[in-house]
Amino acid sequence: MLNRRHFIVSGAALFSQPIAAQTLTDPETNTLLGGEITSNAVEEIEEIAAEVVAPRAPVSPPHMWPVWDRRVTPANYDPMTSNPWGFHSRFLPTLVEANDGLRPGDIHVDAVARYLYHVRGDGTAMRYGVAIARGSLYEPGSYTVRRKAKWPTWRPTDAMIAREPQTYERHSDGMDGGPSNPLGSRAFYLFVGNRDTYLRIHGTPEPRSIGGRASSGCVRMVMAHIIGLYEEVNPGVTAILYPTENSVTARS
Repeated sequence: MLNRRHFIVSGAALFSQPIAAQTLTDPETNTLLGGEITSNAVEEIEEIAAEVVAPRAPVSPPHMWPVWDRRVTPANYDPMTSNPWGFHSRFLPTLVEANDGLRPGDIHVDAVARYLYHVRGDGTAMRYGVAIARGSLYEPGSYTVRRKAKWPTWRPTDAMIAREPQTYERHSDGMDGGPSNPLGSRAFYLFVGNRDTYLRIHGTPEPRSIGGRASSGCVRMVMAHIIGLYEEVNPGVTAILYPTENSVTARS
């Protein structure tokens, strides 16, 4: 609901400084056009105008990245055995044999088993446990990793805000990078051609969600795990997200 404060703020944001008083005066009666503007009203407008400040863009200071990396990496970390998060051990990073014909560097996400595979050049692949999007928000397909980022900032999509305003509207101006950011420690940005799909493979501050269906469209990884994967993935590789168990059952 629009109130007097809304109109004052809008006016303060849209218009410049007041025009000189003489230009607002009726030359025949020597009175102010539109009524008298009191000094109190002017002071109120100036006070509210001072509150109208453009929102600060979210930031992720690089000098904090090593600090945050240490914060999300367990003590005496061994990626294949460390599990302070308590999920099933099958979701720990594991070296496996890759099927013939897979291109080194590419990423494959098995949405049924909740595994991400990164194909290596020696006929093997590193397998990681992941969480995928809940319900119909998961979008299988073939994508290109066009960008990757350390400790990225984040803004929920307009669709997310419209779908769950109570959860996401407060972040409509974006969120700083850091351990509590939903994209976590690292992110791979998935594109179709030059179009950003807003799908990501990213770290998560909720590692206990690994193995489940939790996100709003993305593929989640343990933050310490994706830190290790990050340097192995080059922009331009393909990420294939395979259908979920629901899709497989529907076609059976």
